[in-house]
Amino acid sequence: MIDQTSPFGTLREQLLDAAEQFAGGPVAVSGILSGLVDDVDRALREELEIFPVCHHSPASALAMVRRLREKQPKVIYLELCEDLQPLLTELRNCRLPVAVQAFATDLEGFPKELAPLSVVAPITEASAEYQAIAYALDTPGVELVLVDRSTDHVYQWTREKEPKPKQGEETGLHGDAVGVEIGDLRPRFAELEEHLLHHGKVRHWSEWWDQYVEQPLAGADYDTYRQVMVMIGSLFRRLRPDHDDRLALDEERERYMWTRMREHLAASGADPADCLYVCGAFHAATRVEQFGVRSTAPYAISPRTGTTWLYGLIPSSHSAIEAQFGLAPGSVSIAAATWDKALTRGGLTPFRLAGQKGARKRVAKLAAPAPQGELTDRLSGFLSRPPALDALDEAELLGWCVDIVRLARRNGYLASTADAIAVYETSILLAGMRNRARPTPYDFQDAAVTCIEKDSVPGRRDVRRLCEILLGGDRLGEVGYDAMPPLARDVYDRLAPLGLDLEKRTIQRALIDLHAEPELVPCSDLLWKLRYLLPSDAVRPIMGERRLGERSIQESWDVALGKYQRAIIELGYEGVTVEQVLEQRLRRAVWDPKATAAVALAAVEDAILFLGSRRFADELGARAVELLASERGVDDAPEVLRRIRRLLAYYRAGEPELPAWCEAFVTAGYAHYCTLLPTAVVDDDTGVRQVAAMLGFLFTMESLALALGCDRAQLELAVRQSHPESPAKVALMWAARHQLGLLPLAELRARCDELLGNPLVIPAFPQYVIGFVHAVEPAPGLSGFVVEVISKAFARLPDSVLLPWLPKLIVTLRDGAGELMPALVREAGRTFPGSLTAVDAWVPPWASRPKPAGSVTGGAPVAAGPVAELLVGHPVACDAVAGLLGCTGEWLALTGETGSQEVTTLLTTHPEPASALAALLA
Repeated sequence: MIDQTSPFGTLREQLLDAAEQFAGGPVAVSGILSGLVDDVDRALREELEIFPVCHHSPASALAMVRRLREKQPKVIYLELCEDLQPLLTELRNCRLPVAVQAFATDLEGFPKELAPLSVVAPITEASAEYQAIAYALDTPGVELVLVDRSTDHVYQWTREKEPKPKQGEETGLHGDAVGVEIGDLRPRFAELEEHLLHHGKVRHWSEWWDQYVEQPLAGADYDTYRQVMVMIGSLFRRLRPDHDDRLALDEERERYMWTRMREHLAASGADPADCLYVCGAFHAATRVEQFGVRSTAPYAISPRTGTTWLYGLIPSSHSAIEAQFGLAPGSVSIAAATWDKALTRGGLTPFRLAGQKGARKRVAKLAAPAPQGELTDRLSGFLSRPPALDALDEAELLGWCVDIVRLARRNGYLASTADAIAVYETSILLAGMRNRARPTPYDFQDAAVTCIEKDSVPGRRDVRRLCEILLGGDRLGEVGYDAMPPLARDVYDRLAPLGLDLEKRTIQRALIDLHAEPELVPCSDLLWKLRYLLPSDAVRPIMGERRLGERSIQESWDVALGKYQRAIIELGYEGVTVEQVLEQRLRRAVWDPKATAAVALAAVEDAILFLGSRRFADELGARAVELLASERGVDDAPEVLRRIRRLLAYYRAGEPELPAWCEAFVTAGYAHYCTLLPTAVVDDDTGVRQVAAMLGFLFTMESLALALGCDRAQLELAVRQSHPESPAKVALMWAARHQLGLLPLAELRARCDELLGNPLVIPAFPQYVIGFVHAVEPAPGLSGFVVEVISKAFARLPDSVLLPWLPKLIVTLRDGAGELMPALVREAGRTFPGSLTAVDAWVPPWASRPKPAGSVTGGAPVAAGPVAELLVGHPVACDAVAGLLGCTGEWLALTGETGSQEVTTLLTTHPEPASALAALLA
């Protein structure tokens, strides 16, 4: 039954007749076609005028400018998160594009693992929403009301359906935020989109939309634009797949928005005829029962969670918008270029916020509002006639062709005038093949790639990227100083003495002479803190470093804060000053459920370096003691050993006494590692490096631990109870027994010689070697012995064994003991001759070593030399030490005979230090 009062009755009848003739009888398509007309009729008959839009659509923005000047509404309802409204006034302090952001780190009502939560709504000048915002904020007596669900509801409704992107999926300047935009118009039926792209002879959806929607609607009147957009929204809505879960979410949003608009109308008493509802075309074709200002269908809005949301503006860019919302690269830039051209061609003056950065100043007074015309059918004419094709603009196309050749030559391509002619002709040819009278920017891009980019890209930009730059480029937004949070403004103020323009997105070099210009010391301190908090390329030290107990005299920095403005702004959501944020992050790191003692020690070191607070460092250190005592594994033992050594050295050098937490950490670590040692050496999941770090902690901290009340017997028992099975750990425990005095060096040497003489053990000998290499950590005095063991292996093993074994040895040493190899290399440098000519006559020290004879000096005659003469001439010190240790023996006379070969050679070659020492003692 056709509604005779509807202006679309005739169109509905024509579509039903066409469907029946096409299919030979009533089919489902007739219901879809008639439903499209019903949706358009329902939306346009609504008392509150609905303005359907598509995000970042120049046609929508142009229609918005025309409609605002004609209607001049008193209230504008905008589909945008309602809690973002206070931020919109700050847009005048920014350079578009920017994104309005809501950010939350302290969650209540959401899973903690989702933190931080971030919602962004990018805004560009060539968008209908910005035109509406600019009109409402700069026109007296106009009220702007955001009616979409809050950012808290965004996560309430989508957290189970739209998981947070992973790190690898982050999209440019927006990070891993959830994007919110007005009018996401794209088929949700994959087969439909594929069909449209195939028959439209285009590569992607952005190109199809530009050709079949943007261009025909750019110059259309308002009624035609409005009816066509609602029809498209209805089409995509009705052709959705049955399993589309997003429809339920969209309907919830529509109920929410209509409920909010009715509440505002009731509270303000505004006349719906003076209002304008701006929403996506998909939502304009809704069929929810809450639709319309006269609807009485109830809807209860759920309360927000207790999460505290922080709000601000962050810079955006065309490429970031394209990446986040799945648009084709360059499509937003092309839309911006189309918008500028349409404004010039149509003589329109867009709305811009007063004081807007980067905007051309155009002032046009509003004329008297035009009366609302009677609703008529414009769809029939639009659908029945072919689109008006623009004539070829030869001047524009020629300019593109000449400019792309110039850009290509600058970027290393061998392009010439002939290529410009080829691009021109190919553009026209491609447009004709695609049924276009005028080449579009997409046709021009394809032609340029075909004619210029032959087989390789000589630079870092390909021809397609050069075309995007030519047609407008990737515009980058900027948040003004006044729109930044207090922390960001504080950073800019404190770095002002450097004399840099921090708003530039280029890298700037800062040279700081801390000795000549002490007033720049606060700038240096702040740069180091920003280095810790911001991405690595935001502030990067070129010269200078900051370590415990060391400060640079001169520093050089690469500063790119303008490029990483978003990161600085998001720091402002965490605190008022950089120091506060740093303290919060360190405290949060050490109190995290997954925190370890190594993490806490790193936080202590960072607190000393960047905050200089002894109280805070002691608090973090006490937490490190708690974490160490509660650990049941030793995976972080190497990190713990390295950091506690560094901290002890720092406190000993600059403090009269160690902090109480350091003493507690040493005693707790001594007992902790003694307890875990017997289990760790037999655990296959515990590596030799971890066991070596445990022994390193026990032996290097032994004197301090014993002074603090620990019992050495605990360490001896732990070593005696350790019975490893893997070769590397066996060698490591041999070294530990030697360090305790339980295994003499002669016996240790004999065991190694026995291993080298056993053919069955030779394949596993590299593992023994790696164990001895790691033994340098707890027993540095064995470095010479380790060099001896490796040298004996190279000297004694035959080539048939040595050559297959050598690659395995090298790989094992590189992977398992890379940080210990420098000490062994230095020891080898002291052991082996320094010149090639001395190699033939060189005798290894271990080959000339005499057999032990049972005397105090090993049975060997004492060689004459400065050291021997010094000891014999002043025996009191040696006798006192021997008495303390309970050693007895007699002094031997100097004979000058061959004794310790290595000592004699060293003292004969370099007598100056010993002579100087003798002179001092004399």
